[in-house]
Amino acid sequence: MRFTLVLFVILFGLNNVTAQNLNRQFVKIDLTEQGADIQVSDGKYVVALLAEHIIQTTFFPQGSAEKIDSSHAVLLQAQANPWELLEIQTEAAKEGKSKMYILKSGEVGVKIITKPFDISYFYKTTEVSEAKGYYFDQTPKIEFDLSTEEQLMGAGARVLGMNRRGYRLQLYNRAHYGYETHSELMNFTMPIVLSDKGYALHFDNPQIGWLDLDSKKQNKLTYEVIGGPLRYQVVFSDDWKDLTNSLTSLLGRQPLPARWTLGNFASRFGYHSETEAKQVVAEFRKQQIPLDAIIFDLYWFGKDIQGTLGNLEFYRDSFPNGEQMIADFRSQNVKTILITEPFILTTSKKWQEADRMKLLGTDTLGNSYRYDFYFGNTGLVDLYKPEARVWFWEIYKQFHAYGAAGFWGDLGEPEVHPTKLKHGNKWADEVHNIYGHDWARLLYEGYRKDYPTERPFILMRAGYSGSQQYGMVPWSGDVSRTWGGLKPQMEISLQMGLQGMAYMHSDLGGFAGANKDPELYVRWLQYGVFQPIFRPHAQQEEPSEAIFKDDQTKALAKAAIELRYQLLPYNYSIAYENHQVGTPLLRPIFMEFPEAKWSFAETESYMWGNAFLVHAITDSMSSTKEKVYQTKLPSNASWFELSTGRLVVKSKVIMTNDGNYNVVTTPKTIHHIPVFVRSGSFVPMSPIIQSTEQYRDSAAILHFYIDPNAGADSTSFVWYDDDGATYNAEAKGLAKKLYCASSTQSKSCSLTFTPEIGANLWEKYFQFAFLVHTPVSPKEVLLNGQKVAFKFDKEKQTLQFKEISKLKVSSPQQLELKW
Repeated sequence: MRFTLVLFVILFGLNNVTAQNLNRQFVKIDLTEQGADIQVSDGKYVVALLAEHIIQTTFFPQGSAEKIDSSHAVLLQAQANPWELLEIQTEAAKEGKSKMYILKSGEVGVKIITKPFDISYFYKTTEVSEAKGYYFDQTPKIEFDLSTEEQLMGAGARVLGMNRRGYRLQLYNRAHYGYETHSELMNFTMPIVLSDKGYALHFDNPQIGWLDLDSKKQNKLTYEVIGGPLRYQVVFSDDWKDLTNSLTSLLGRQPLPARWTLGNFASRFGYHSETEAKQVVAEFRKQQIPLDAIIFDLYWFGKDIQGTLGNLEFYRDSFPNGEQMIADFRSQNVKTILITEPFILTTSKKWQEADRMKLLGTDTLGNSYRYDFYFGNTGLVDLYKPEARVWFWEIYKQFHAYGAAGFWGDLGEPEVHPTKLKHGNKWADEVHNIYGHDWARLLYEGYRKDYPTERPFILMRAGYSGSQQYGMVPWSGDVSRTWGGLKPQMEISLQMGLQGMAYMHSDLGGFAGANKDPELYVRWLQYGVFQPIFRPHAQQEEPSEAIFKDDQTKALAKAAIELRYQLLPYNYSIAYENHQVGTPLLRPIFMEFPEAKWSFAETESYMWGNAFLVHAITDSMSSTKEKVYQTKLPSNASWFELSTGRLVVKSKVIMTNDGNYNVVTTPKTIHHIPVFVRSGSFVPMSPIIQSTEQYRDSAAILHFYIDPNAGADSTSFVWYDDDGATYNAEAKGLAKKLYCASSTQSKSCSLTFTPEIGANLWEKYFQFAFLVHTPVSPKEVLLNGQKVAFKFDKEKQTLQFKEISKLKVSSPQQLELKW
């Protein structure tokens, strides 16, 4: 801890002094081992440094207990002795009117003006300022200043456009059945705001509230909450990748899912019997449409939709041998996922037990709180009672013993959660938003304790900030089965990925309604190839499975599913990247091309990993007379069409104040959506397989795309592989990585392949076929300095090696292409 008097030092923003709470007066500032205490007339600020670019502030009102409540999400701890305290001599200080203090650590810091009191945070040229520190206006509130042109994202899953500024948004998880192109409140809200100025704010409080993103057009961001800790974190960054990296270091990163979760799911609402489910799986195998899992909706525990929630055991009339059915599916490389809900109906088989053991939320007298909703008269499992958590987990252990490979937690907002219901000493509104979050935590921690080598699959409709650390796989709710329902799905996934929830996905084909539209179904699945989870699901009036479609629709759906399986090694590698550093799988164009500010408005084009730019088609082909699709591509890269493998012929560069781009036209076709591969990309692909269990990295082809006329460039990719199932396989020496890098200069491209093999793997190498996509035949190819014979296909723009059917890489290898 240091204190320094600095004379006339100029730091960024030190002259931009605005008053906060006019009645709040500065008293003193003290350095502590955990940060700094700033005493003011009505309370105390405790300011800590959690990481290099992350500052945490907690406000304790005068007279309140100075107890640091544990966070529902934050993983980082305060660093010891982080701050250097500077006193800045200003004109106001010389005149005795005010003082200025700086808490500084590296390039981040906190600026405190004593009169009128003001506190702000800075990193390089970015400043975030409290406009009005925590105050009480019926409920606690806090305001921050915004610049006039600042764009804001976050607040969880909504359908508002990428820039969410101008809305006042409720923080209360609530399902929106049948939504389409606008939704201000959905099943997964989050107290996170991200700014295009290079920072994020996380309001570290689970209770219900509001985020006002300048709805009054006063350049103010306001957070309101009913109670709880008055704590927030400011996360600074240099770019969007760095922001998601830092935010997920704060709130946790997604554990690497099992490989099978990246395959195709059979799912609907729902399979009524064991016989029906077996017929579905058999038909997938007969028609050779790849499949990895089947999901059972609520009919597995009851004949009817209503009156059965809480049975939580096989309905034997329809599933007489449910356990054997799961075993039979497993022998066919098909995993089983069972739906569960936290509602225990008074008509269910578990009611008397749960009521007698006092496992449910209560009224003020301590009795089980009973209420009516669509499914019947019910109670709600109280996840905040240790005995209820043990009871609920024991039920899941029984399902696991059946052979279930994953669990679906539905209605976990909770869908109906009366305000007067109590969870221990807390009211429903105090824990409403984290109920689904803590439900996922129950499952994840149960797996870590009882099945430590397994990777859980936890499908949930609701959560809160940080839910990704418990392996939650969220979906976007009961979307309308219409073109209007398809349109917002990219926006929802993009926004959630930026906030840390990288596996947000939609019910492919749409859920709500009996709309039979083969073209819509195909377009949704073609988009689904490039979303985190490939899971068609819908109400039962119109089947969601490809096997039940007409011949043309089935063929197109099958082609999409097969492409999904071909991309398996690439998808698994970007899932590993997300696990390591938090970068989402489905990411905005501006994350890969920061200068492409025009892409802030794009909600139908996005990047899939760092290689693919995907243009989802969200309108019927007959909706316009145009015969082509138009896609904006960043002009500072060259691109190949995925469908042909050929280099895109660029149009004239469109130059704007928000960056430059090319508009590329592609013919309208139902056979695929426009997908482009960035020059310099490495894309490992698998042959078509019927299950991820059949995947072998030795059968893969590593594709490399290169335009020798694109100019100097360098790229990299990490191809990750393990057994696809073992938890924390890399730490156990059971994984391998191939570091792929390219360096392109005038008329040459140098590729390096560097393997990293786990100590406990018996196969100490990568082996794969290698295919180069390039529009111009090289004059010479060298492998480790030795000439290699090659064959160039001018029509396909591909380069193959005559004498090397496969590369076997056990040590660093270098390949040089010379034009």
